[in-house]
Amino acid sequence: MSRVLFIFLDGVGIGAPDPERNPFLTANLPILTHLLAGRLPTLAEPLVDVDGCRAFPLDATLGVEGLPQSGTGQIALLSGENAAEIFGRHFGPWAPVQLRPLLLERNVLSRAQRAGYDVAFANAYPKGFGQGRRDRRLAATPFVARETGLMVRHAAELARGEAVASEITNSGWRHHLGHTEVPEISPAQAGRNLARLADQADLTFFAHYSTDQAGHTGGMGGAVEALERVDAFLGGVVDALAGDIRVLIASDHGNIEDVTEGHTRNPVLGIVLGERPGVAVPTPSSIMDVPSTILALLEAT
Repeated sequence: MSRVLFIFLDGVGIGAPDPERNPFLTANLPILTHLLAGRLPTLAEPLVDVDGCRAFPLDATLGVEGLPQSGTGQIALLSGENAAEIFGRHFGPWAPVQLRPLLLERNVLSRAQRAGYDVAFANAYPKGFGQGRRDRRLAATPFVARETGLMVRHAAELARGEAVASEITNSGWRHHLGHTEVPEISPAQAGRNLARLADQADLTFFAHYSTDQAGHTGGMGGAVEALERVDAFLGGVVDALAGDIRVLIASDHGNIEDVTEGHTRNPVLGIVLGERPGVAVPTPSSIMDVPSTILALLEAT
């Protein structure tokens, strides 16, 4: 069996081959460009398959009218179920209360645990996060982590480099939450921290949301900055990652890839790093295929 690091990037689709609209074609992304042999995926060429790295499009529309949203999209991504169809429409950003039982039963973290795998949630969250009146306003990822007992990394762990902040560099913890004991770190160092955490479990999950925020409010400059931060972060991950760990990157809906719009109906970006010769794992075609892909990667030798 192999080990898997699953990195969720919120709001990252595959965009048009137009640098005026698509910040992927304007940003300095040396890590991703190197991994994909200089061929960043676009709508003109969404599938890029090179030695050890594969980028591919994932449908996020789920056959439902309207723009894909975070709430139902993340539930579909984590559970493999068509949350938008079950709910009757795309919905976001929170996990709808009526879909939470399905999410708890079918989420890939719980399924991996039931199969006997050691599972880790790498994100740091404040102690008591989501309790009380704000319980209804929880995204799918922290809801699953909390309810499955995986939300165990807080300020102390973050300060020691034993957790990763969702925004990567710890700046939010320092400037918005007042945790000045938490050091501000580079994206590359955060990536190395995540790689070390992934070395301690069979399946490790990390969620990053700033890409979606940049897509909503950052314009081209903010989108470029967000993508360059993620690229440097991936550089740290790749630099420190153990050789038997494969990385799956996926998103829930398009946004940042087109600065002229908000959410899009574009396919979202999927990437697998660390594929091995002779070990074939089918390329997923929808965000609903992500859980089965994770389990297939775990089972592959």
